[in-house]
Amino acid sequence: MTATDTTARGGASADARADVVAALRAQTIEVPSWAFGNSGTRFKVFPHAGVPRDPYEKLADAGQVNLYTGIAPRVSLHIPWDKVEDYDDLARHAKEQGVSIGAINSNLFQDDDYMLGSLTHASPRIRAKAVAHHLECIEIMRATGSRDLKIWLPDGTNYPGQDSISGRQDRLAESLAEIYAALGADQRLILEYKFFEPYTYTMDIPDWGTSLLHCLALGERAMVVLDTGHHAPNTNIEFIVAQLLRAGRLGAFDFNSRFYADDDMMVGAADPFQLFRIMYEITSNGALAADSGVSFMLDQNHNIEPKIQGQIRSIMNIQEATAKALLVDAEALLAAQLAGDVLGANSLFMDAYNTDVRPLLADIRAAQGLAPDPIAAFTASGYVAKVAAERVGGTQAGWGA
Repeated sequence: MTATDTTARGGASADARADVVAALRAQTIEVPSWAFGNSGTRFKVFPHAGVPRDPYEKLADAGQVNLYTGIAPRVSLHIPWDKVEDYDDLARHAKEQGVSIGAINSNLFQDDDYMLGSLTHASPRIRAKAVAHHLECIEIMRATGSRDLKIWLPDGTNYPGQDSISGRQDRLAESLAEIYAALGADQRLILEYKFFEPYTYTMDIPDWGTSLLHCLALGERAMVVLDTGHHAPNTNIEFIVAQLLRAGRLGAFDFNSRFYADDDMMVGAADPFQLFRIMYEITSNGALAADSGVSFMLDQNHNIEPKIQGQIRSIMNIQEATAKALLVDAEALLAAQLAGDVLGANSLFMDAYNTDVRPLLADIRAAQGLAPDPIAAFTASGYVAKVAAERVGGTQAGWGA
């Protein structure tokens, strides 16, 4: 029996087990408000009974995720989807639900003015409009206590010669600098990337290198967001994680799964081994610590599965991958690596991955006063039937709301 096995089963190494348990209990994962609304594909969005109709009801559903998992205390908002009259009141309501406001996400992809670009547009007027939207988001951050302004830039081109590639980068740098200058001393700009879609010839921030270059130019409070679905097939995402951690510029994850492109499905659903490899880079580099500056977020939609249960399942998948990553015998692995023991090193890695950590996580939840099976406990609570009966009338939240 390996050290991994004995630690997972509460055997020989009590100190190692205690360290793993402490790390897992300290882990937090931020959930997205939009995941509780109706969302789907370009073909069909299937409505679900009891879906929230406003940001207040989204926060109530997010509170249920935290209630049953114990590690989802923050909720990302999307502006203008989650605009309200009184953000102080929204923050108060979040607290009542057992959560707080996390990242504020801007929206540059649903305005007709942005057909040819937003922060990169050739028109100074349209660029100023896009910048002003982010200044509004920063004010919302101040009102809600949010730390992070998250920017995903949908800008790009469809045809060669359509616009100047370098000129668009210059405009982007200027726009981002104006936004960054408006941040408070305790606020960050976290910049996402996507290698294609909605544009197919060039994207203005297509990869982690482009995002990193802009962040380095902006300052130390500009960080890269890594969305696990925003890469070309066969990209080694854990390598990117390691590099961004080395540079001290990994600000946040958007966790999801994909089979083909940016499918935004439940994290760990398509390739749980990849999720384990990513979490190993996180845990082995100390980035799981609260003071690491890395925020773990979900960014996914739930079209055919229930919304709240989909979020709970995603969090459980991350917890399982994290637990396995923490069980890698670091000392033995380093010794095997230095000795050039290829198979021995790989075996240590695979031993941890193949460990069933579900009993360990169930024990941790029970020790915290939580149900060992969060989905079963939530299902038994009757909350779904309750909100389905209450949330009648009005317009269900979804894409664009």
